[in-house]
Amino acid sequence: MDISALSKRFHINAERVEGGHFPVFEASVKTQRVLLVSDEVTRQFAEPLLNSLQERGIAASLFTIPEREPVADEATVARVMAAAENFDYLLAVGSGTLNDLCKRAGFLLNKKSGVYATAPSMDGYTSGVTPLIEKGFKITRDAQTASDVLMDFSVLKAAPSIMIGAGVGDILAKYCCLTDWRISRDLKGENYNDEAASLMYNAVRACEKSLPSLFAGKDEGVEKLMEALLISGYAMVIAGSSRPASGAEHHMSHFLEMDFLKRGEHIPLHGVKVGLGTAVSLYLYHTLGGRRDFAGKETVLKEAEGLPSSGFVLSTLEKLQCPTRFSQLGVSPETVRTMFFEAYKIRDRFTILTLYNEEGLMKGTADELMEKFY
Repeated sequence: MDISALSKRFHINAERVEGGHFPVFEASVKTQRVLLVSDEVTRQFAEPLLNSLQERGIAASLFTIPEREPVADEATVARVMAAAENFDYLLAVGSGTLNDLCKRAGFLLNKKSGVYATAPSMDGYTSGVTPLIEKGFKITRDAQTASDVLMDFSVLKAAPSIMIGAGVGDILAKYCCLTDWRISRDLKGENYNDEAASLMYNAVRACEKSLPSLFAGKDEGVEKLMEALLISGYAMVIAGSSRPASGAEHHMSHFLEMDFLKRGEHIPLHGVKVGLGTAVSLYLYHTLGGRRDFAGKETVLKEAEGLPSSGFVLSTLEKLQCPTRFSQLGVSPETVRTMFFEAYKIRDRFTILTLYNEEGLMKGTADELMEKFY
């Protein structure tokens, strides 16, 4: 489906810059008080945008979270809410964390929010949920669906390669999570939304086909990646959950994120961890045929037909300067091994990781995974 038609369907203004401005957005907030929210890194994009809006007569101000890498947790949401008290509209200037903070704060304040995207690094731009850290755990909460997604492709193309790689990792993950969803439908009777799944699959395929353009730094590659990231959010809205976009690979990422938080360490990009989790999930699917039989095995093998290889995902990540082994993230081998046995418990959602653990297959597989991916 055409991205503009989808955006219109969900009342989201997905707008490309035009002559240095965003005419549709600017017209919609002409009489509103707009708060731009950045961190220390994205302030470089927020300040020119702030000046541009003010020059056009919009009552805009800037709140900069005084950190280079803020965390989307309850305390930071509260800080954004306090800063937004006297404003009508919150505009995140950034990508993952800042978008999540403004969507959640806007939801709690009943105020509109949007995002000026600075990197094609994650798929939450248009979703109606946001992952937050609460008491050390990663919890998905309801959030304000963005009213506007503002895009300047000269900015998006110039994002650090690892951030672009994170976006690619998040999109290639959809091959796995869609397969996880189908095997849950087949084996557990879970509801399945054909429209959301088809929309997501077609976007992933289009993005994969444009990877050579992305590697070459051409506009088409970044545009197809950003389009797939936006469509992922729309697919989640259609499905009424994150099911079309999140499976075992995301559970592994969330498990590691909580470990980094407990240790007070820098958290690697979400899509980077998801990309590694995707490689693991693909390996589990592709090697299932050689493992012992269980009820439903042939059904799972049929659903997994046509999945890309884990090697393809790892080589793609490597070309975009992303880690290709968990050891490169700064996480211990004990934590990664535990992840293979425990991460599936993070969500009540049947995935290939759940299957391996429930069928007792992980005990004979963990050593393989450690050798291949740690």
